[in-house]
Amino acid sequence: MRVFVTGASGHIGSAVVAELVAAKHHVIGLARSDASADKIKAAGAEPLRGDLDDIAGLVAAARGAEGVIHLGYKHDLAFGGTPDGFVKAAEHDTHVVKMIGEALAGTNKPFVNTSGTAQLALFGGITRTGTEEDVLPGGPRVDGENAVIALAQQGVRSSVIRLAPTVHSSLDHHGFVPMFIAAARKNGFSAYLGEGINVWPAVHTLDAARLYRLALESAPAGTRLHGVADEGVAFRAIADAIGKGLGVPTRSITAAEAPQYIGAMAHFAQVNNPTSSERTRALLGWQPEHPGLLADLAERHYFA
Repeated sequence: MRVFVTGASGHIGSAVVAELVAAKHHVIGLARSDASADKIKAAGAEPLRGDLDDIAGLVAAARGAEGVIHLGYKHDLAFGGTPDGFVKAAEHDTHVVKMIGEALAGTNKPFVNTSGTAQLALFGGITRTGTEEDVLPGGPRVDGENAVIALAQQGVRSSVIRLAPTVHSSLDHHGFVPMFIAAARKNGFSAYLGEGINVWPAVHTLDAARLYRLALESAPAGTRLHGVADEGVAFRAIADAIGKGLGVPTRSITAAEAPQYIGAMAHFAQVNNPTSSERTRALLGWQPEHPGLLADLAERHYFA
């Protein structure tokens, strides 16, 4: 299958490209720099120079492909420190997926979009174990998710993968785990909020990559999927593992202290997001095989 992938040189995207190439798909990866293009080419894929602001280029690439996986996102805008950055990045992403959706309408081609399980807690207030059946009416990133699901009524085999907030592996250099490790190095201790009993789901990068391939190949139209291996790892346990890896103590902080010690991650560190992937596993035969989050931290590559 000829597959167009946005975010193809990123942490998750590079693993998805490798997974697709290994499965004999022809991959066209969006590259916004020469370095990204070189990385995509080295992985055995075809680079396409452009970026997420080039809507016409995205639409043309989608029309020329037999399937699309959308992993690109304006993370620099979302987490750049501006008050409205997160909302503006989400609004732009919704526009992108709608335009790609229009290009694919009536073709029955697969379109796999990316969202996150954390939205269930952040925007839905869900503290029980979240499932693929949970649907939110709207919100940042939720609008993009819902727009892609709606494409099932327009002749697109659309699906959305809600990724765990922690997608971990030796390929992870800029995600939440490296950010918390950097904060612990700076502070001289590994922080958690309160009792640290809130939990985060997690998934290994390579398991997530396989899920994207399976969704591309066989997910039914209008499907929400969960990229989750560990249903919930207590935040205190994550902090303890980071402290052990760095050789620093672990310490509880208050919500008021959080911005001082962990900056922009203060809000996310309080999220309680237990999440199931039972339906995803049954539907696609997906079984995570790689180490869980705590086992991965114990391998020490994050602390090299």
